[in-house]
Amino acid sequence: MTRSLTPVFGSAFVASLALLSSPTVHAQNSTSREVVQPLPSSEVQRLNRALLELARSPRSVPALLEAGDASLAVQDLDAAIGFYGSAAELDPSDSRIKLGLARVYLRSGRPVEALPLLEEAQNAGAARSDVLGPRALAYDLVGDQEAAQSAYAAALELSPQDDELRRRLAISQAISGNSAGFQETLAPLLEARDVAAFRARAFGLAILGEQERAEGIVNSVMPPDLAARINPYLAYMPRLTPAQQAAAANLGIFPRAADIGREDPRIARFAREGASGSLLEPVGEPLGAPVSEVPPEPTQTVQDASLPQVATRETGQPTGAAAPETSSTQPSSSVVDAFADLSGAEMPEAGRPQDAVNIAELDVPREAAPEPAEPEHPRRIWVQLATGRDVDALGFDWRRFSRRAPDLLGTFEPHVTPWGQANRLLAGPLENNREARRLVNALSEKGIETFTFTSPEGTEIKVLN
Repeated sequence: MTRSLTPVFGSAFVASLALLSSPTVHAQNSTSREVVQPLPSSEVQRLNRALLELARSPRSVPALLEAGDASLAVQDLDAAIGFYGSAAELDPSDSRIKLGLARVYLRSGRPVEALPLLEEAQNAGAARSDVLGPRALAYDLVGDQEAAQSAYAAALELSPQDDELRRRLAISQAISGNSAGFQETLAPLLEARDVAAFRARAFGLAILGEQERAEGIVNSVMPPDLAARINPYLAYMPRLTPAQQAAAANLGIFPRAADIGREDPRIARFAREGASGSLLEPVGEPLGAPVSEVPPEPTQTVQDASLPQVATRETGQPTGAAAPETSSTQPSSSVVDAFADLSGAEMPEAGRPQDAVNIAELDVPREAAPEPAEPEHPRRIWVQLATGRDVDALGFDWRRFSRRAPDLLGTFEPHVTPWGQANRLLAGPLENNREARRLVNALSEKGIETFTFTSPEGTEIKVLN
């Protein structure tokens, strides 16, 4: 049965990106190229080095911080939380830990919680240049574009060569309706043929209501069927709240259809009460809670650090909504390649920006949702003990850990799941995050450093025989 695209924005957008990044799509333009085995990305190589150092010094705060930063760079938010949490237990006053946790909050779409952490990080000694960029993004994500642009400007004074800051400033200017500033800020990057700047241009033009020009960027680099899937999202950009526009353009987090134009309650509270007073108190789960619960499980995202991530505001797949038939609904690569040949494309001219459409006037097609089926591979909580390419070696690791902690691991079977070019060794599943954290702490007392891992719905976890 053909489904309406409108009620399943998040999953459909993710699925479109999955098709875009699949080998089949790229083969259309790569038939004459030699096929070679790609090397691990620089981010993955950095993480591998960090894990090796951590294996040598499991209670080293610098090693834990590097592992957390590297995990964040490859979008493994669960691992980042685990590493930062272990570091916090050793040195809770370290400004770098607070900054790292704030960045995880931002990547998870929780700016209200990130702002006080950024303040704490700066008070604890973090460099102003390290705090200003994340703070600017946080302000954008709560809909305060004036404060965001002021922070971006200050950050660029300290880091004038930071192209990401400049792209985010341009997006912020588009959100606030400053078309001239948006164009002026992006101009140097566009002249330098910066690929990400063209992506920012597409988002910004869509926010300003210039859908024809935004779609011109998409249509020039995507196969027609994929462009037809992406363009409806651009068409809805003017109808999002400023905070939703910032989340979509910077993080790829697109709201569910029912939430278009409706402010998140936490952000609405922020707007009412301002950035001081009670809002500097913790919101949601307390930061003193077990680290695996701070923040809650992040939203499903496309795993790529160089491109805004696409997600729904729910964890995993939206309930009662099925994604279009694709090879994957959780792609592991990005749409950056789709913009790689944009340097020669001409941007179509268009008229003045159109007025935003009131969400109340939308006639959104509705249809009855099917009865939800029990997923074959549900979302589950685990404790990760090790990683490695050789599954047989992971079996040896499991036996070694089991001998050291038979009372803790004796009731579990070893499980494995792919992680990039390697595999995770997992114990579980656990009933909840609290139980997982208890196991992590108990294993740590026996000298086994681990962290929690939540397998997204649809991720196959195999028993290690």
